[in-house]
Amino acid sequence: MIAKLSGIVDSTSEDSLIIDVGGVGYHVFCSGRTLNAMSTTRGAVSLYIETHVREDHIHLFGFSDQYEQAWFKLLTTVQGVGAKVALAMLSVIAPDALAQAIAAQDKTAITQAPGVGPKLATRIMTELKDKMGGVALGGGASLAPVMPPDGATGGGDETNTAAADAVSVLVNLGYGRSDAFGAVAQAVQRLGSDAGVEALIRDGLVELSAFEARA
Repeated sequence: MIAKLSGIVDSTSEDSLIIDVGGVGYHVFCSGRTLNAMSTTRGAVSLYIETHVREDHIHLFGFSDQYEQAWFKLLTTVQGVGAKVALAMLSVIAPDALAQAIAAQDKTAITQAPGVGPKLATRIMTELKDKMGGVALGGGASLAPVMPPDGATGGGDETNTAAADAVSVLVNLGYGRSDAFGAVAQAVQRLGSDAGVEALIRDGLVELSAFEARA
């Protein structure tokens, strides 16, 4: 089984590329994110590979890093999510943003991907919310829930209550649920689990403003 390919990008198409490895061209399907990374890299490149063997074909799926590869493998464990749908999702939703969307149970964010309707988005969120802990965030941070996925407070947990209230306020201010959830999660990590609602909102707004400035 092929695990990694290193060589020169010979050509690219809408959803795949040909990588020349020692004179042999391999046809590899990739996400839009990986294709963009490969097309802007001069010289030799490397792709982590998932090999799918079927009766009538062998398909190679390539990734610029092992984090995206891990998410591809995780997504394809969900019934109804094949390799092409998983790549389509990773083309429009960055892995970290996908992790945030699932943790926040943000169906709207997940249905951005072609081929993912509300029912499939719900299945993805339901099946992966407890599995994605095994896939670290790209930056090494944790996305351990700072609030229950459905937004309800639980068992008198003050951290969950404050975080849930902060997320609710940010959403009411017009921010997307996934963005608000991620900003509050970062605020909890910076300020500590005893931070109050107002502090989480202020810090979350700073995080969201910085994100908008970078975009």
